Amino acid sequence: MKTLRIYRVVLMVVMGLSFSCTDLDEQLRSELEQGVTNVNAADLLIGAYTALNTPYHQDQRWVLEEISSDAAMAPTRGGDWDDNGIYRAIHQHTWNPDNSFMNNTFRDLLTAQFQASNVLRSNPSARQAAEARFLRALSMYDVLNLWGIVPFRENLNDFREPPVTLQAQEAIEFIVSELEAIMNDLPDSGAAYVANQHAAKVLLMKLHLNKGVFLNRENPVFDAADMNRVISLAGEITASNRYQISPSGRYFDNFAPNNDAISTENIFTLYNEFGVRGGPVDRTWNTVAHYNMVPGGWNGWCTLSDFYDLYDEGDERLGIYYEYPADTMDNPGRRRNVGFLVGQQYNLETDQPLMARNPSSQPLVFTPGVTLRTSGSTLETAGIRVMKYAFDYSVPSGQRNNDWVVFRYADVLLMQAEAILRGGTGTPAQALALVNSIRFNRGASSLAELTLDDLIDERGRELYWEGWRRQDLIRFGKFLDPWQEKPADPGPHTLVYPIPSQQIAVNPNLTQNPGY
Repeated sequence: MKTLRIYRVVLMVVMGLSFSCTDLDEQLRSELEQGVTNVNAADLLIGAYTALNTPYHQDQRWVLEEISSDAAMAPTRGGDWDDNGIYRAIHQHTWNPDNSFMNNTFRDLLTAQFQASNVLRSNPSARQAAEARFLRALSMYDVLNLWGIVPFRENLNDFREPPVTLQAQEAIEFIVSELEAIMNDLPDSGAAYVANQHAAKVLLMKLHLNKGVFLNRENPVFDAADMNRVISLAGEITASNRYQISPSGRYFDNFAPNNDAISTENIFTLYNEFGVRGGPVDRTWNTVAHYNMVPGGWNGWCTLSDFYDLYDEGDERLGIYYEYPADTMDNPGRRRNVGFLVGQQYNLETDQPLMARNPSSQPLVFTPGVTLRTSGSTLETAGIRVMKYAFDYSVPSGQRNNDWVVFRYADVLLMQAEAILRGGTGTPAQALALVNSIRFNRGASSLAELTLDDLIDERGRELYWEGWRRQDLIRFGKFLDPWQEKPADPGPHTLVYPIPSQQIAVNPNLTQNPGY
């Protein structure tokens, strides 16, 4: 399906390793600490791409962005999905520096930064170096977004030195300079799973749009020059004529098992191919599907009814019966197989109504109402489930083929509209036209006007469960507000996450964020 050449990947994870006192082990330790590598740049570059899979797929970074928001929740279902309360803490903003999601995401984003930097020490070509620097910039951006600072290793030759800590302004300046420096060495065409000029422009857009937030999260200032840069970059992406909003009925092409071939919107994705490499895209199904669905899942995560109610009936983003080649289910009733799953669920092969597992006499009816702790008759049925990625039935087990979406053209247009509303060059009518151009193709009615409140709702409708909701709520000044199953935050310190305790213990250049 995909045409990317398969390289032999040799990755050595240096975090958490222990060594015995043999001569061989001491030599290995010395080489790792001094940054010695005998792997060629092409192999290392594949490793750098692969390193993003763990933090990016529907787990670490995703949990911190979505479960912390009004769009997703991981309710404790009896004895399931408790995990010492880590999910509840994230949704209710009561986390602490020892939350495992904090440590795992922080660690693996820095691992991705390390793998990208490692490419630069192996005589890469100009293009290989540019791709690696883009991947490094992306991982640094995510750390900045989540924690407000960025550990960065300046010395790539001796890994015994701890990374320095870039403060927000320093990190912003570094990332911008990196992206601008590599722009002409990145390809301007080709597969979305390869770093490209358009992806670099989207990352620059996000950085300029959120710059005021990163510098002052409680009271951000949106500079007109930054907003105009967002608008200019969006214009360049549009002028490339490489992307267009998916036609009516094809929204889920962007998330299908063959989305690398059929999506008209995807700008940057993470590669997934059965038998080759990829990440746990299966989690998009496993975390939400009931045990008795086909295939069965872990009966867990859901959305909230207030978020679901943001949609109008007829908006295809709510969910449709979606036909795609990897769907081997007969689905004689043409039941909804993507989007928001609510109400009676059916076996998509036989069209027979599904029943719960315990009690087996209870119909499997997903209800809008859900609490952070569920029990009794609602244990298996509470909460609307979300299936953003069409399940890849063509693969018997293991790695699925849906590429993981990072940047999409619809986001470009929404950011452009927002920059106009925040003082950039343009008129409210132009911003409204951009948003309505998306809504028209989604089967939603046109908006008569566009305010920032309208726009945050539209970003939610369009980009749900894609890993941007927390960032959006912070930028729109709503992250501290109460919503379903979450009271108002006790203070503004939750606008950044705490630096994980384990990371402070091993890096003397890290200090804890205020309020933790």
